[in-house]
Amino acid sequence: MNIKRMYHPYWDWECYKAGMWREPTSAEKAELLPIAVTFTGDADLYGSFMMKVIEEWPFACEHHLTDPHINRKAWVGHAACCMAKGCPEGVTRAAWGHLTEEQRAAANIQAGRAISEWEHSQTEERFNPEKERLLL
Repeated sequence: MNIKRMYHPYWDWECYKAGMWREPTSAEKAELLPIAVTFTGDADLYGSFMMKVIEEWPFACEHHLTDPHINRKAWVGHAACCMAKGCPEGVTRAAWGHLTEEQRAAANIQAGRAISEWEHSQTEERFNPEKERLLL
């Protein structure tokens, strides 16, 4: 799907408001890491929150999922862990290193499904290249 790049200021991103980009203390990292490992290792639960992200965080999804230069699967996974467990993306990224290859593959399938669902929810008119839309 050819999607026109959309921009929103970071203060409108729901992921920013939820603390996805914050820097936790060392103690908080130690507390959140096992929670993130357990959560991201459960593909069905993880995937259910990825679907919630695409439904409940429209500005963040529009900004990040139209960016061809980011790892969209990682973003939707980080957002899901933030939404469900309050984990900043750095903790979720660290949790990824503790998963098995099978868990990673299952999580990536869920992320792909969420992204596809989000893309299909967007209308043709919304991403018409002739329609200028730049929100800064």
